[in-house]
Amino acid sequence: MSLKVAIQMDPIGPINIDADSTFRIALEAQARGHSLFYYTPDMLAYQEGRVTARGWPLTVQRVKGDHFTLGDEVEVDLADFDVVWLRQDPPFDMGYITTTHILDMIHPNTLVVNDPFWVRNYPEKLLVLKFPDLTPPTMIARDLETLRAFRKRHGDVILKPLYGNGGAGVFKLNYADSNLASLHEMFSGINREPLIMQKFLPDVSKGDKRVILIDGEAVGAINRVPATGETRSNMHVGGRPEKVDLTDRDREICAAIGPLLREKGQVFVGIDVIGNWLTEINVTSPTGLQELERFDGINVTAKIWEAIERRRG
Repeated sequence: MSLKVAIQMDPIGPINIDADSTFRIALEAQARGHSLFYYTPDMLAYQEGRVTARGWPLTVQRVKGDHFTLGDEVEVDLADFDVVWLRQDPPFDMGYITTTHILDMIHPNTLVVNDPFWVRNYPEKLLVLKFPDLTPPTMIARDLETLRAFRKRHGDVILKPLYGNGGAGVFKLNYADSNLASLHEMFSGINREPLIMQKFLPDVSKGDKRVILIDGEAVGAINRVPATGETRSNMHVGGRPEKVDLTDRDREICAAIGPLLREKGQVFVGIDVIGNWLTEINVTSPTGLQELERFDGINVTAKIWEAIERRRG
């Protein structure tokens, strides 16, 4: 089976080819005989009943500094493709949301992975709210007094923007920290969005586990250990990946959330687990895939394409 695959992603030039999940997914697609077309989110358009994109035929190779080759720029009708791979980093703003509405118009005749309706409705820090028994104490609020009351109940907390990514804007505040009001002012000056506050989990010093699920099934995990002096374990900010096994608690969490992910067309998902607690569910081509393959020596990416090919078969 040869599929026509369009990849909607942020600029491909600056990516780290040893860490970027979408690059690995493109390599595997190419190896399976699928053709690739690449465009950036700003090149997506709705035109008189058609969903189009201006972009380039793409080939990829694992050569640093020479990892992609583009053909001639051309406008295509995405309804002519079998698959659109949706990889788009936050900020989760109206531009992001609009692209998912446009892609909704061709899905599922053109299979968009992951399903854009549920990507839009399930931002990474909101989907976990459906599973309060699995998550640490969590608050989403904009009101300063409400945030203060949560910290008074729980002591040390983590404060972060609701729609951030990569560890940006994440602060640990202890019970007596006097910076909460100042941080609230700073975030309020940036946008009108609520903040997310969670009870601080000391286990983060041992690592923040990224568990990869494909079609709702756990396939493996890596541990991300914070750099010295850091609370954040994101690899974007110096977190160190380590080999780790799935625990019984990890499997319990995945068994609880897997059916919903599968039902909503979330083929490739990465969840974050600190200690025994689920903290995020990431649905837009999450990191950790390449590290997992190197540690475990298995072709996890093939499982992603097998799930897609089953849907297209």
